[in-house]
Amino acid sequence: MAEPSIPSVWAREPVKRASGLNRERIVAAALKLLDEEGLEALSMRSLGKRLDAGATSMYRHVTNRDELIELVVDEVYAEVEVPDAAGSEGWRASAAAAARSLRDMALRHPWVTGVLGQVGLSYLGPNLSRASERLLAVLGGAGLDPREADHAVSAITAYVVGTVTSETAWLSLVAESGKGERELLASLQQVHEHLLETPAAKEHNDPARHREEGFTFGLDLVLDGLEARLRRRS
Repeated sequence: MAEPSIPSVWAREPVKRASGLNRERIVAAALKLLDEEGLEALSMRSLGKRLDAGATSMYRHVTNRDELIELVVDEVYAEVEVPDAAGSEGWRASAAAAARSLRDMALRHPWVTGVLGQVGLSYLGPNLSRASERLLAVLGGAGLDPREADHAVSAITAYVVGTVTSETAWLSLVAESGKGERELLASLQQVHEHLLETPAAKEHNDPARHREEGFTFGLDLVLDGLEARLRRRS
């Protein structure tokens, strides 16, 4: 069989063995390492130590670190849910739920924000493809043509990834400080008095609520734009 024009781990059948190391075990260990230590800690060597496996046995299943990341990204994409466009709210409720599900997944696995922007044509994993195809179907059913639906999926995904990247950076700072969100924000406000002058600071001093409201506001803007486009067409 001819080699695929775009090399991809999905174009190869997993190596099957009766016992010992396999692709599933490698992916599970890599995900655990990434969740515990972050993207920079992942290497074939560090993972091999966790699995008590040599380089030769590792490379039988995964060619390099990039392929490993591709496999783990698809693994966490299994957590992203895209509901059907049913009920009175239809496509908008489904798209909003998908966006929130993607955000929740990224907050559970903060390392993923460092690679989601790289996900492109070579990332053809089944879970990522399933989520994309379901959202495309939802938006296509709303009245967007295939090209518009594709752009809309990209716009929604870009908004979520951009927002959650800032969120995870802030939450990482919180974790490193050893303080809670409110406590850290209060200490920052003491140093940077201009933070107290923002409308959000005056309204409430709850950073978790502020993050949630900010995400909802931005998502509504994206969906308002899509809804206005559909209304103009109808």
